[in-house]
Amino acid sequence: MRITGYRTLTTVQEWGRPVGDANGVFADGVVPVSIVIVDTDEGISGIGLGPHVEIERIFAAVEGEDPRAVTSLYDRMLRHTFKAGHAGPVFGTIGALDTALWDIKAQAAGEPLWRLLGGSDRRVTAYASGLDIGLTDDELVAEYEVYASHGLRAAKLKGGLDIEHDRRRLGLVKEVLTEAGKGQRPGLMLDVNEAWTRKQAVRHVCELERTLDLIWIEEPVRRWDAEGLAAVSRGVSASVATGENLTGLEQYRPLIAAGAVDIVQMAAVWGVTHFLRASALAHAHDLPVSPIGNSPIGLLHAATSVPNHLTSELQDLHPPVGVSLDLHVEDGAFILGDTPGLGVRVDEDRIRAANRRPQAQTADSPNVRPERAGRRLLAGVDGVIPTRQVPVTSLHPHNDVSPTARH
Repeated sequence: MRITGYRTLTTVQEWGRPVGDANGVFADGVVPVSIVIVDTDEGISGIGLGPHVEIERIFAAVEGEDPRAVTSLYDRMLRHTFKAGHAGPVFGTIGALDTALWDIKAQAAGEPLWRLLGGSDRRVTAYASGLDIGLTDDELVAEYEVYASHGLRAAKLKGGLDIEHDRRRLGLVKEVLTEAGKGQRPGLMLDVNEAWTRKQAVRHVCELERTLDLIWIEEPVRRWDAEGLAAVSRGVSASVATGENLTGLEQYRPLIAAGAVDIVQMAAVWGVTHFLRASALAHAHDLPVSPIGNSPIGLLHAATSVPNHLTSELQDLHPPVGVSLDLHVEDGAFILGDTPGLGVRVDEDRIRAANRRPQAQTADSPNVRPERAGRRLLAGVDGVIPTRQVPVTSLHPHNDVSPTARH
């Protein structure tokens, strides 16, 4: 079997409401989802959800090769990009191609990827994550009631701009999950997307912890600030979770050495091989791992085979436009199917016919760091809490679910 070519597509995740974090909000709720399809001479094609930046240069590393040698080809792609740097979206392109190759390898073996990788249980524990900073209180409650109806008993909220605002919202979700769990204590997490300084982080979290039990605080300071993350971890009771924006084991090592990370996260777009290697590194230091993303299908399969998986992020309860996944959510977990490979199907005609494109990125999108991030004193003065006055339609439960894209 030989790799013969590739195709790229861009579809969208349609949330039906604003989504975002402390850095900004996608007001129309339309988030781009990039897709890479790798073809072979035996008619098997693999799918990877992730960027395709500089893909011609990176694809040259694998063209004509046997896709079943996937881990060796992953290293070849890294070598092809080492001068310019295999980070950011370039690392994402390597991850998308890597995931597509794992899809091909499992299809060729006639097995779902989770079984090929050595998993014995198709159930992957999940937590709810609504990218919810732009929601009113009533909308927030309505969204998490839907998650709760699927058995989710842990939730991660977006916040970081105001202590009392975060306390109130976390309390509302706590009530929803407690009621759904018939009194069982829910798991609560807060994600601030690198919005704070070290002192702000400790002050904010310690104040919340006077009345709330937080499992983790996510990305409290900049992703590479090992000393700062370690200081936050020492200063609060909650675990520090980080890593979704780190690319390559070399970026994890300083954080682990400094005691700067308690829960090691990996983003879906960085690929299956990266997840497996970063999980092994974390396991060597007795640290749990947690995949991040709206469609982390490849990492869900891989999570079944690592001993230190903690929980995986579940964002929207329906897949991107034109994408279907062989999995569903029940009793608080992703349940993976038996389709050989990843179980991902792409309707290229539907994607092209929909011709749905996100709005151009603006300065107030979640992907642009605000000018005053880390220098806010008061919400409403130095920082603005994104809220809206007009209600929007809430999530609707679906049987076919897409867990991907934070970014």
